[in-house]
Formats: sequence, structure tokens, C-alpha cells
Amino acid sequence: MCRMSVDLAAELRSVPVLSDLKQDELDWLAQHAEIVVAEPRQVVVREGDPADAMLIFLEGEMDGRRESLGPDSPVYSIRPGMITGLLPFSRMTHYTITGRVVARARVARISKGLFPEMLNRIPALGPRLVGVLSDRVREVTKQDQAREKLASLGKLSAGLAHELNNPAAAGKRAAAGLRETFTALERANAGLDEQNLGAEARALLRSIEDLTRKVQAQTRPRSPLELSDREGQLRAWLENNGITDGWQLAPNLAEADVKVDDLVQLTKLLPPSALGPAIARVAASLEIQRLLADVEHSTGRIAELVGAIKEYSFMDEAPRQEVDVARGIESTLVMLSHKLKRGITVIRDYDANLPRIPSYGSELNQVWTNLIDNAADAMRGQGELRIRTATEGDEVLVEFVDNGPGIPAEIQTRIFDPFFTTKPMGEGTGLGLDTVSRIVRKHRGNVSFVSQPGKTCFRVRLPVKNTRM
Repeated sequence: MCRMSVDLAAELRSVPVLSDLKQDELDWLAQHAEIVVAEPRQVVVREGDPADAMLIFLEGEMDGRRESLGPDSPVYSIRPGMITGLLPFSRMTHYTITGRVVARARVARISKGLFPEMLNRIPALGPRLVGVLSDRVREVTKQDQAREKLASLGKLSAGLAHELNNPAAAGKRAAAGLRETFTALERANAGLDEQNLGAEARALLRSIEDLTRKVQAQTRPRSPLELSDREGQLRAWLENNGITDGWQLAPNLAEADVKVDDLVQLTKLLPPSALGPAIARVAASLEIQRLLADVEHSTGRIAELVGAIKEYSFMDEAPRQEVDVARGIESTLVMLSHKLKRGITVIRDYDANLPRIPSYGSELNQVWTNLIDNAADAMRGQGELRIRTATEGDEVLVEFVDNGPGIPAEIQTRIFDPFFTTKPMGEGTGLGLDTVSRIVRKHRGNVSFVSQPGKTCFRVRLPVKNTRM
């Protein structure tokens, strides 16, 4: 560390914020600055240490990050010509980041004890440093918001991947099953062709197929024990009547509520040599209908999830519009269903006459996401979540009530603070409720809560008419 004067004043003039200061003003800064030289990986400021100086970067580069938030926290790069650290008029008392040197750095350090004299001797510097402070707050806020959105996206995408995987896998299995079943159907038809059945017998077979498909569609699901008993009876009859692949045909016939008596009636209508191919054709027809129903159900579920994504994100819609609050909450519940369906009961109490409200729909859904996600985490996946909407005067009220352990009294005043979290490192950003508060304020509303063991209630109030958004 060393004092500099003339040469340092020339270097300070290369800093954009200081470039047009008078020479005597630059000289004052040069005379009162302390030069710090730091090597790569050396810490210049440490998160949590008292903020005690303004730092003017002359050479090198430094990366700053909130190390308390883990390795994924955003990085702020400081390069030559930038001013950082504690600035006049800032309310910062302790450094919020740890700054590590990337390339050998030289920094001019102005102690905060000199701030009053500095602003008195260099009046033009005050507004400029306020501008630097505003830009820094804006950039930090922007990065924090982006990080919170990415964190929310990570939660949702993991759940959606799981939710989409199940119907996609079911659809794939059904498609593969259809290919095999169509092959079996062709074999059965070929076998029937060899029998030279008359038109009357073929018409009768088609009517039997139509009847069994209708019965299959209307049959209530049976217990595994009932199905097993029915399969055993059918398989035994088929084997006794010389049909060697009865073990393959019996499950499809049992699911369609086909009984042994029905097969006995079939023997009266068809010659013995046509019985095997006819039953195989009926079984294949039933299996095709079942597999088509599986495809329809799985693709319908995928379409439902895609629709929920579009509603949740307000894709292809204007960012600001009249929003149905209950519909937004429902699309959010679909997006978070992976966290709720294994042990959380959701009880809805929606006001059927709730008015639409002017809002940024996708942002409002972030509010519901964070409140529902926090409630699920608080209940550790087991409990009851009540969601209520109502109209109170000229406001819409939305309540989220969970029966988790509650928020400890000693931290209740801090839960809306940025980066405050009770979750372990890597599991929470500390930005969820800060995001809730910020978005609700943007909509000219307010958010509050009451909490005690066994009951926590978050209340969001939003104006029905909002012309100032």
C-alpha cells in the first residue's frame, strides 16, 4: 500500500464518472486515496464485513458474489473505471458480496470517514455517485429477479418433466402394443379366411365384436382378485377347447367382462375349426380399443399440461390484461401438482362472482407459485392447503392457509427481506417472498400474514380497478 498524487490524479481522470472534474478536485482524491494492490484469488472485500470505503478500480478485474447463497449465486464483475464498495448516501452497513481478484488489481480506496469532506470539496461528485448507486441497485435487482425466475423455472420444469414423462411413456407403450395387436388381428383374420365362413357367420362375428366392445367401454373397473378369477376360468375353458394361446387371450376377454357362458354360446354359432381364430379376433379387437383409450388418455393429459403451461405463462397473450384469479391459481396448481399430489389436500373456496382484475398475469402467477410452494415445503408434503378468494370492498382477497408448523415469531419480521431463508444452502434463494411482495406492490396491492403453530395464512389483496399500473 502506498500514497500517490500526480500520477494517480491522471489515472483517476480516466474513470468515466471522474473524467471532467477539475484538476484540484482530482488532486484532492489522489492525495486522500489509499492504493491497494491485490493478486489473483485475493479477497478485497468480504461478505458480512463492515462496509468502510469506496473503491475505484484502476487496473485488473474482480468478481463479486454472495457466497452465502452457494456457488450458483450471480457474479458481479468489476473492471477498470468502475466504482464500487460503499458509496455516499448508501444505507449499506456491511458488504453484501465477497470480492475476489481475477486479474492483478490496483484499487484506489477512499475511506468513508472522508465522505463528508469529499462531497463538500467536490459538490459535483454527489449526484454522480447517486447515479452509480442507482445503476448498481438496478443491476443487482435485475440479476436477483432473473435468478428467482430461473429458480422457479427449475422447480416447475423438474415437476413438469415428471408429469409429462408418465403420459408420454404410456402413449409410447400403447403405440407399441397397437403394432403387436394389429399383427395378431391380421393372423386371426387369415385364420378365419381359411375357414371359408359364409356372409351370415361373418356378420354374426362382427356383431359379437361390436357388442363386446360396448360392454368393455361400460364395464366398471374390477378388483385384481376378480379379474384373476375370471382369467383363470376363461383360460381353463380355452385350453380345454384346444386353443393353445388361451393364456394370451384370457386377460383381454376378462377385462371386457366376457364369461365362459358367452364362449359356450359362440361354439353353437361357429364350426370348431373357426373357434380359435374367431376368439383371437375378438380379443385383438378388444385390446385395440383398450390401447386406443390409453393413447387418447395419455395425449389428453399431455395436452392438458401444455394448456396449463400456456395459461400459466400467458403465452401469445398481452402481458397486461383482465385476469381471472381463480383460473390463474388453478393453472399454478397443475404446474405444482408433483409437489401436492402425494400427501397434500387442496381445498378450494372460490367466489363464483369474483371480478377479473387488471394485472400482469404471468407475474401474478409467480405470486401464487411462491405461496403454494412455500406452503407445501412448510407442511413437508403432508397436510391441508385451503385457498379462498373473495371480494372485500374494491379489492380482491386471496388467502392461502396451511396447517404446517407455523413461522417462528422471532423471524416473522424478516420473511419478506431479500435473501432471507430458513432453508438449507442450495434449497432456497431467499427471494420467493421478496418477489411476492414486489409483484403485489407493483399491482398496487398488499400482502400480509398471520401465523401460529398449525395455521399460517397469507393474504393477498389486489385492487379491482387499477389505472396506475
